[in-house]
Amino acid sequence: MTGPRPKPGILDIAPYVGGESKIPGVKRVIKLASNESPLGPSPKAVAAYRKAAKELHRYPDGGADRLRAALAEHHGLEPERIVCGAGSDELIAMLCRAYAGAGDEVLYSEYGFLMYAISAKSAGATPVKAPERDLTADVDALLARVTPRTRLVFLANPNNPTGTYLGNDAVERLRDRLPGDVLLVIDAAYAEYVDRNDYSPGIDLVRGHPNVVMTRTFSKIYGLAALRLGWAYCPPAVADVLHRVRGPFNVGTAAQVVGVAALRDAAHTARAKHHNDRWRPWLARELEAIGLGATPSVGNFVLARFPAGAAQAATADAFLKKNGVIVRAMKGYGLPDCVRITVGMDDENEAVIAALRAFLAAR
Repeated sequence: MTGPRPKPGILDIAPYVGGESKIPGVKRVIKLASNESPLGPSPKAVAAYRKAAKELHRYPDGGADRLRAALAEHHGLEPERIVCGAGSDELIAMLCRAYAGAGDEVLYSEYGFLMYAISAKSAGATPVKAPERDLTADVDALLARVTPRTRLVFLANPNNPTGTYLGNDAVERLRDRLPGDVLLVIDAAYAEYVDRNDYSPGIDLVRGHPNVVMTRTFSKIYGLAALRLGWAYCPPAVADVLHRVRGPFNVGTAAQVVGVAALRDAAHTARAKHHNDRWRPWLARELEAIGLGATPSVGNFVLARFPAGAAQAATADAFLKKNGVIVRAMKGYGLPDCVRITVGMDDENEAVIAALRAFLAAR
């Protein structure tokens, strides 16, 4: 007897594996693997979460109206153009499901977020990589790989795991040279960390063109990764499509009310930004001082490269775990000689550098 068969291509998907959080036998683990906010959520968000517990027997607001209104007020947007999701991951998957299928292609840069390829394959489409230049998305390389089968182009800006970004002129050039029926999705999950005059998360491009979408998340600077909350700013026609394909209650009540509270606690967000502004450059400098490469990053993490290659990176990763520190190995991203290190609390940042210094001294 044979059982049910999944669609062609589903079994070719390598499941996404998140950053580790536990080490057997280690009581205190320093987790710097998942780009989580070291300051955690706003106290006001925690209070809103506790209050929401009294309403767990009620269905959520299916349209996330209050959250969309709060996002619109916070960012100066039109609420009817906002679609909320269970993390930006769900929105990425919905976009692939709505706009790509068998015979279509989904394009992204070489070291882009792994969920682009997974979502494309889940929709029956073919993921296509474009090579990067200096670990940065290359507009010309992306454009060179656009074909009549291309339906979506994903651009993580800033990019995870490299921390690099494209300036406004480059992103506009990419948009202007794409065919009108190709949807450009700007994944701006780390936008709140960026202080560069030539950077924009993509709001103006969405406003000005019918084929650009911007996705955002509450998982990073707002410290709400456990609640799975993201949102997209879309042209009206794309917002209409996403509302047709999303689940009727795809964002839970707790996520909605906590998201509103987090947006309104500007002081907490500012503290998280200030902490990152202090410690990300410090982490990069210390990595270089002990002989490792540090890719210039505008996110809340640094990509560290080991000069002796993949074997050294793997050995260092194991050494760190023995010392209670978890970072993110980058073999799955095609960067086997690298690890990605999230900016942590003061003592955590100092601990990972001390452990790496000890590892290198012993070699």
